Amino acid sequence: MLSEKMATALNEQINKELYSAYLYLSMSAYSTYIGSKGFANWFMVQYQEELTHVMKIYDYVNDQGRQVKLKAITQPPTEFGSGLEMFEKTLAHEKFVTKCINDLVNLAINEKDHATNIFLQWFITEQIEEEANDNEIISKLKLVGKEGNGLFMIDRELATRIFVPPATSNETQA
Repeated sequence: MLSEKMATALNEQINKELYSAYLYLSMSAYSTYIGSKGFANWFMVQYQEELTHVMKIYDYVNDQGRQVKLKAITQPPTEFGSGLEMFEKTLAHEKFVTKCINDLVNLAINEKDHATNIFLQWFITEQIEEEANDNEIISKLKLVGKEGNGLFMIDRELATRIFVPPATSNETQA
């Protein structure tokens, strides 16, 4: 069973993950508004991924016999600038999330909560992928600069991203 301290920290992470989803939904809405349908799609998929992160933690807290306590979600920004600026903000946000996950792992280690430490390893791997993806897109956006044709090609590439729900533990063992 989770300690009260660990349950509180995981509930706080649920709120942070919900904010992440809300932020990416706002970025998707902004991208749609400025006519970048591919960027809008990429951020919509990111929104869906963040909701799966929420539910993973939500289910874990419940499975460990603790109460999930939802809090208010802070309003995200609604204006983001260029595609490059959006992805730079995305990378900065993902680095913040990585720090939060690392803090949770450190807490689990300090609490000698081996189950939660193991549970959080999936999030560690996920954050490595998140930051790598953001860095790759930032590199492409810097390469093309403000050139319309290059941005059009990146927008088209981002439109191909699809949401793939993560495998459940039962599926990965089969």
